[in-house]
Amino acid sequence: MSRHPILKWAQRDDLVFVTIDLPDAKDVKLKLEPEGKFYFSATSGADNIPYEIDIDLYDKVDVNASKASVGSRNIMYLVKKEENKWWSRLIKQEGRTPVFIKVDWNKWVDEDEQDEKAGTDMEFDDVNFSSLNLGGGGGDYEDEDEYESDTEEERESIMEEQAVSGESGVSWSDSSSQVEVKS
Repeated sequence: MSRHPILKWAQRDDLVFVTIDLPDAKDVKLKLEPEGKFYFSATSGADNIPYEIDIDLYDKVDVNASKASVGSRNIMYLVKKEENKWWSRLIKQEGRTPVFIKVDWNKWVDEDEQDEKAGTDMEFDDVNFSSLNLGGGGGDYEDEDEYESDTEEERESIMEEQAVSGESGVSWSDSSSQVEVKS
């Protein structure tokens, strides 16, 4: 039986950002059909656990103008809408949204704010998928390295600063790669 990876989405009037969070995905299969059928499957982990998403998007899409990129941590899909209009939801199915579908608040822009942020947003035609750091976390891709480059020395320095200032914070455990939040 297949599992569902987390699918995060955001939209503009002309496109939908779809990010599938699945680290170390192998045997990735993506299929997008003009009527809005979206299919994804892959395996992940040492046991090659199968993952799958099979949904009907809210409206028709332009398959030829849509783009996909498979990264080491996630799969990003820019789906070009056939018509430039705001969708009321991601999927056709009415009612409760499946639990694996989440809003990508890092990319989300409200319909009435779209024009205000047009200069700062990622434009569909200007996306260079080879330069995207698809590590998740959202925000500005160029600055993501500063957050992911913490070495053991940097973490120790942060913890020492927090201890001196009496702040509660994060405790790093390198032996198990776990993070413990202190209160």
